[in-house]
Amino acid sequence: MSTVEKQKTNQTMYGVEPYKETKGEEYMGEPMRKHFIKLLGAWKLELMTSVDQTVTHMKDEAANFPDPADRASQEEEFALELRNRDRERKLIKKIDKTLQKIQDEEYGWCDSCGIEIGLRRLEARPTADLCFDCKEIAEKKEKTVGKG
Repeated sequence: MSTVEKQKTNQTMYGVEPYKETKGEEYMGEPMRKHFIKLLGAWKLELMTSVDQTVTHMKDEAANFPDPADRASQEEEFALELRNRDRERKLIKKIDKTLQKIQDEEYGWCDSCGIEIGLRRLEARPTADLCFDCKEIAEKKEKTVGKG
């Protein structure tokens, strides 16, 4: 195994090691659910920390610049930060919804067709609620509708 391959297999997401299945392990059994609760919790904490840092940064950096160009630059920077925080707020809601699905033992199966979403897809996108095939179909429909 090359150094790059070793690095890829050892990468963590939000400080949580990738899940290692044991032979014959039940899909979305207790150990797997605990792993995703830990992963989603770490992701949510990171997002919430980012929100707190933005508020602090905006308070610290707020200034009344006499030059209109400087003031406009600062307002544009703040607007961009607020848009990013709004996206993160929506993502936090999605993480909360996903955590509830884990508690209800409904996590890991496609909302559309009901098959397993798959461990690797969930590791890459823990809030996924569609399997790869259903997501691909949904994206194609979205593109088609968007062109109409």
